[in-house]
Amino acid sequence: MNYLVKVCQRYGIFNSDIDYHVLRASMVLIFLFFGYQKWFEYEAQALIPYISNGPLIAWMYPVFGVRGACWFLGVSEWTFGALIFIGFWNKTAGVLGALGGIASFVGTTTIIPFMPDGWAASAGGFPAMTEKVAFLMKDFVLLAASFYLLKQDLLRLSLVPYRETVSIATATSEIPSGAGRKIA
Repeated sequence: MNYLVKVCQRYGIFNSDIDYHVLRASMVLIFLFFGYQKWFEYEAQALIPYISNGPLIAWMYPVFGVRGACWFLGVSEWTFGALIFIGFWNKTAGVLGALGGIASFVGTTTIIPFMPDGWAASAGGFPAMTEKVAFLMKDFVLLAASFYLLKQDLLRLSLVPYRETVSIATATSEIPSGAGRKIA
């Protein structure tokens, strides 16, 4: 374990934002591929038990129909993915993408308690999941990742005036207290 710690220190991994960037890139890929699936009939049919039992998303079928709801989700996922991608350079766009991710994954995780046959009766029911609930469980991690990106982008946005102050103060040799603060 000490060897691993030393290697990470040697290559500056602990002093970098690699975790933040890898997580951001992962979320972009997830939204890209999930959004792509929504353009096909097989996905529209596969989502019927999920959308129709989702307390926050069931409204989409009466408004858009089965295919329209799927397309709406696809456009939404591509939009959130694009905003998260742009967030590499523009933290405001990153915040909007993360908020979209949060809304998306709150919408999907709230389906879990309402999913018919979501808990395996043959194993005693809750907490033994069927594949329907197991498919949705990944969204808890994606929800957490969206919260992390939101926090990091808001933090970086809030530090912009601070960084400008530090740059000016450094140029005049007047460093304000707390200047050594590190971004998480």
